[in-house]
Amino acid sequence: MIKVAIVEDDPVLRGGFEIAIEACDDMRVTGTADNVAKATGMIEAGGYDVLLCDLGLPDGSGISLIRQEALAGRDTDILVITMFANQDKVLDAIRAGARGYLLKDERMDDCLEAIRNIRRGGSPISPIIARQLLGQIRPQPVEPPPPMASPLSEREYEVLNLLSRGFSNAECAEILTVSPNTIGTHVKNIYRKLEVNSRAEALFEASSQGLLGKG
Repeated sequence: MIKVAIVEDDPVLRGGFEIAIEACDDMRVTGTADNVAKATGMIEAGGYDVLLCDLGLPDGSGISLIRQEALAGRDTDILVITMFANQDKVLDAIRAGARGYLLKDERMDDCLEAIRNIRRGGSPISPIIARQLLGQIRPQPVEPPPPMASPLSEREYEVLNLLSRGFSNAECAEILTVSPNTIGTHVKNIYRKLEVNSRAEALFEASSQGLLGKG
Protein backbone atom coordinates (compact mmCIF):
# COMPACT_ATOMS: atom_id res chain seq x y z
CA MET A 1 0.00 0.00 0.00
CA ILE A 2 1.46 3.35 -1.09
CA LYS A 3 0.80 6.08 1.47
CA VAL A 4 0.53 9.56 -0.06
CA ALA A 5 0.67 13.00 1.55
CA ILE A 6 -0.68 15.91 -0.51
CA VAL A 7 0.40 19.57 -0.38
CA GLU A 8 -1.89 21.60 -2.66
CA ASP A 9 -3.64 24.92 -2.01
CA ASP A 10 -6.34 24.50 -4.67
CA PRO A 11 -9.20 22.77 -2.81
CA VAL A 12 -10.74 21.39 -6.01
CA LEU A 13 -7.50 19.81 -7.22
CA ARG A 14 -6.59 18.62 -3.73
CA GLY A 15 -10.00 17.00 -3.37
CA GLY A 16 -9.67 15.45 -6.80
CA PHE A 17 -6.38 13.83 -5.82
CA GLU A 18 -7.85 12.56 -2.55
CA ILE A 19 -10.83 10.96 -4.27
CA ALA A 20 -8.75 9.41 -7.06
CA ILE A 21 -6.10 8.04 -4.70
CA GLU A 22 -8.60 6.63 -2.22
CA ALA A 23 -10.37 4.89 -5.10
CA CYS A 24 -7.20 2.90 -5.85
CA ASP A 25 -6.64 -0.47 -4.21
CA ASP A 26 -2.89 0.08 -3.88
CA MET A 27 -2.67 3.56 -2.33
CA ARG A 28 -4.28 5.83 0.25
CA VAL A 29 -4.00 9.41 1.50
CA THR A 30 -2.41 9.85 4.93
CA GLY A 31 -2.63 13.63 5.16
CA THR A 32 -3.16 16.90 3.28
CA ALA A 33 -2.04 20.50 3.68
CA ASP A 34 -2.88 23.70 1.81
CA ASN A 35 0.07 25.86 2.83
CA VAL A 36 3.69 25.73 3.97
CA ALA A 37 2.89 26.14 7.66
CA LYS A 38 0.55 23.14 7.79
CA ALA A 39 2.76 21.07 5.51
CA THR A 40 5.80 21.64 7.72
CA GLY A 41 4.09 19.89 10.63
CA MET A 42 2.83 17.12 8.37
CA ILE A 43 6.34 16.48 7.08
CA GLU A 44 7.74 16.45 10.62
CA ALA A 45 5.23 13.73 11.52
CA GLY A 46 6.05 11.62 8.44
CA GLY A 47 4.25 8.33 7.94
CA TYR A 48 3.89 8.43 4.13
CA ASP A 49 5.76 7.05 1.13
CA VAL A 50 5.15 9.76 -1.47
CA LEU A 51 4.94 13.52 -0.93
CA LEU A 52 2.85 15.07 -3.69
CA CYS A 53 3.85 18.72 -3.51
CA ASP A 54 2.78 21.93 -5.25
CA LEU A 55 5.34 24.74 -5.57
CA GLY A 56 3.19 27.87 -5.53
CA LEU A 57 1.68 28.05 -2.05
CA PRO A 58 0.01 31.08 -0.41
CA ASP A 59 2.60 31.46 2.36
CA GLY A 60 5.78 30.37 0.60
CA SER A 61 7.42 28.02 -1.86
CA GLY A 62 7.04 24.26 -1.98
CA ILE A 63 10.80 24.12 -2.60
CA SER A 64 11.38 24.59 1.15
CA LEU A 65 9.09 21.63 1.87
CA ILE A 66 10.90 19.45 -0.66
CA ARG A 67 14.19 20.34 0.98
CA GLN A 68 12.75 19.62 4.45
CA GLU A 69 11.57 16.17 3.36
CA ALA A 70 14.84 15.36 1.61
CA LEU A 71 16.86 16.31 4.70
CA ALA A 72 14.71 14.03 6.87
CA GLY A 73 16.57 11.08 5.37
CA ARG A 74 13.50 8.84 5.02
CA ASP A 75 12.65 6.41 2.25
CA THR A 76 10.21 8.90 0.79
CA ASP A 77 9.74 9.94 -2.82
CA ILE A 78 8.88 13.54 -3.68
CA LEU A 79 6.68 14.21 -6.71
CA VAL A 80 6.10 17.82 -7.76
CA ILE A 81 2.72 18.67 -9.28
CA THR A 82 2.57 22.32 -10.36
CA MET A 83 1.74 24.90 -13.01
CA PHE A 84 5.35 26.13 -13.08
CA ALA A 85 7.27 24.90 -16.12
CA ASN A 86 10.09 27.43 -16.21
CA GLN A 87 13.66 26.24 -16.07
CA ASP A 88 14.61 27.70 -12.71
CA LYS A 89 11.64 26.15 -10.88
CA VAL A 90 12.30 22.73 -12.40
CA LEU A 91 16.00 22.72 -11.55
CA ASP A 92 15.45 24.16 -8.06
CA ALA A 93 12.92 21.43 -7.25
CA ILE A 94 15.20 18.65 -8.52
CA ARG A 95 18.20 20.04 -6.68
CA ALA A 96 16.12 20.25 -3.49
CA GLY A 97 15.28 16.55 -3.72
CA ALA A 98 12.30 16.04 -6.03
CA ARG A 99 12.41 12.77 -8.00
CA GLY A 100 9.50 13.54 -10.32
CA TYR A 101 7.98 16.67 -11.85
CA LEU A 102 4.48 16.83 -13.34
CA LEU A 103 2.40 19.71 -14.63
CA LYS A 104 -1.19 20.11 -13.51
CA ASP A 105 -2.38 19.59 -17.07
CA GLU A 106 -1.59 15.89 -16.75
CA ARG A 107 -4.53 13.48 -16.74
CA MET A 108 -5.40 12.13 -13.30
CA ASP A 109 -4.73 8.55 -14.43
CA ASP A 110 -1.23 9.60 -15.49
CA CYS A 111 -0.65 11.23 -12.09
CA LEU A 112 -1.71 8.05 -10.30
CA GLU A 113 0.59 5.98 -12.46
CA ALA A 114 3.40 8.46 -11.75
CA ILE A 115 2.96 7.80 -8.01
CA ARG A 116 3.34 4.07 -8.63
CA ASN A 117 6.27 4.68 -10.97
CA ILE A 118 8.19 6.81 -8.50
CA ARG A 119 7.84 4.11 -5.82
CA ARG A 120 9.27 1.59 -8.28
CA GLY A 121 12.38 3.72 -8.59
CA GLY A 122 11.35 5.75 -11.62
CA SER A 123 11.47 9.49 -12.17
CA PRO A 124 8.21 10.50 -13.86
CA ILE A 125 8.52 13.81 -15.66
CA SER A 126 6.07 15.60 -17.94
CA PRO A 127 7.30 15.41 -21.57
CA ILE A 128 7.67 19.16 -21.89
CA ILE A 129 9.84 19.22 -18.75
CA ALA A 130 11.95 16.33 -20.05
CA ARG A 131 12.53 18.29 -23.23
CA GLN A 132 13.65 21.28 -21.18
CA LEU A 133 16.12 19.19 -19.18
CA LEU A 134 17.52 17.61 -22.33
CA GLY A 135 18.04 21.11 -23.66
CA GLN A 136 20.41 21.73 -20.74
CA ILE A 137 22.86 19.17 -22.10
CA ARG A 138 22.35 19.80 -25.81
CA PRO A 139 25.47 21.30 -27.48
CA GLN A 140 25.11 25.02 -28.03
CA PRO A 141 25.66 26.40 -31.56
CA VAL A 142 28.84 28.34 -32.17
CA GLU A 143 26.84 31.30 -33.42
CA PRO A 144 23.53 32.07 -31.70
CA PRO A 145 20.53 32.08 -34.03
CA PRO A 146 19.03 35.44 -34.98
CA PRO A 147 16.24 36.61 -32.68
CA MET A 148 12.82 35.31 -33.66
CA ALA A 149 10.21 37.77 -34.80
CA SER A 150 7.50 38.18 -32.24
CA PRO A 151 4.54 35.92 -33.14
CA LEU A 152 2.01 37.63 -30.84
CA SER A 153 -0.03 40.80 -31.11
CA GLU A 154 0.17 43.47 -28.42
CA ARG A 155 -3.16 42.38 -26.92
CA GLU A 156 -2.06 38.71 -26.97
CA TYR A 157 1.05 39.77 -25.02
CA GLU A 158 -1.19 41.39 -22.42
CA VAL A 159 -3.31 38.25 -22.10
CA LEU A 160 -0.24 36.01 -21.95
CA ASN A 161 1.33 38.02 -19.15
CA LEU A 162 -1.90 37.98 -17.15
CA LEU A 163 -2.09 34.19 -17.58
CA SER A 164 1.50 33.90 -16.36
CA ARG A 165 0.46 35.71 -13.16
CA GLY A 166 -2.22 33.11 -12.51
CA PHE A 167 -5.33 35.03 -13.60
CA SER A 168 -8.24 33.04 -15.04
CA ASN A 169 -9.81 33.85 -18.42
CA ALA A 170 -12.71 35.56 -16.64
CA GLU A 171 -10.33 37.66 -14.53
CA CYS A 172 -8.35 38.61 -17.66
CA ALA A 173 -11.59 39.75 -19.29
CA GLU A 174 -12.44 41.92 -16.29
CA ILE A 175 -8.97 43.48 -16.13
CA LEU A 176 -8.85 44.24 -19.85
CA THR A 177 -12.55 45.25 -19.94
CA VAL A 178 -13.44 42.85 -22.74
CA SER A 179 -15.75 39.84 -22.92
CA PRO A 180 -14.66 36.35 -21.78
CA ASN A 181 -15.28 35.18 -25.36
CA THR A 182 -12.72 37.69 -26.59
CA ILE A 183 -10.18 36.41 -24.08
CA GLY A 184 -10.95 32.84 -25.19
CA THR A 185 -10.20 33.85 -28.79
CA HIS A 186 -6.89 35.45 -27.76
CA VAL A 187 -5.93 32.32 -25.79
CA LYS A 188 -6.68 30.10 -28.80
CA ASN A 189 -4.55 32.37 -31.01
CA ILE A 190 -1.70 32.22 -28.46
CA TYR A 191 -1.86 28.41 -28.39
CA ARG A 192 -1.90 28.26 -32.20
CA LYS A 193 0.99 30.68 -32.68
CA LEU A 194 3.15 29.02 -29.99
CA GLU A 195 2.11 25.55 -31.26
CA VAL A 196 0.96 24.32 -27.83
CA ASN A 197 -2.20 22.78 -26.39
CA SER A 198 -2.35 23.98 -22.78
CA ARG A 199 -1.68 26.95 -20.52
CA ALA A 200 1.35 25.29 -18.93
CA GLU A 201 2.91 24.59 -22.32
CA ALA A 202 2.14 28.12 -23.50
CA LEU A 203 3.88 29.64 -20.47
CA PHE A 204 6.86 27.33 -20.94
CA GLU A 205 7.24 28.22 -24.63
CA ALA A 206 6.74 31.91 -23.92
CA SER A 207 9.41 31.78 -21.20
CA SER A 208 11.78 29.91 -23.54
CA GLN A 209 11.28 32.55 -26.25
CA GLY A 210 11.66 35.47 -23.83
CA LEU A 211 8.10 36.65 -24.41
CA LEU A 212 6.95 37.01 -20.80
CA GLY A 213 7.11 40.53 -19.45
CA LYS A 214 6.65 42.11 -22.89
CA GLY A 215 3.67 43.96 -24.21
